[in-house]
Amino acid sequence: VQLQASGGGLVQAGGSLRLSCAASGRASSSYAMGWFRQAPGKEREFVAAIKWGGSSTHYADSVKGRFTISGDYAKNTVYLQMGSLKPEDTAIYYCVVGRVAYSADVLRVDSYNYWGQGTVVTVSS
Repeated sequence: VQLQASGGGLVQAGGSLRLSCAASGRASSSYAMGWFRQAPGKEREFVAAIKWGGSSTHYADSVKGRFTISGDYAKNTVYLQMGSLKPEDTAIYYCVVGRVAYSADVLRVDSYNYWGQGTVVTVSS
């Protein structure tokens, strides 16, 4: 599986950005697709994900109410609409795909065996 992410960039605090990620091949209801991020000097952290089976969405507490993840199953593509951006959202955002059986596992780094190259999001204050 190859992942192609796009949409990162520089934005002022309070602004919006939309990330996109397209995966090669066909989507599977056994899989989840989403985003992690890593800020300088920090560990990689979960941002949001969508489980194709049931189309449930999941968010980190830090982005709830500001970010929205959506997906197109037929295109095997996910989108992350980011709003009310804060300087602390600055990070490299990685698109991920993995076989996730339980909703509790969508937050785990080791649930995902396919990672994109990362797209940089910079939020200026």
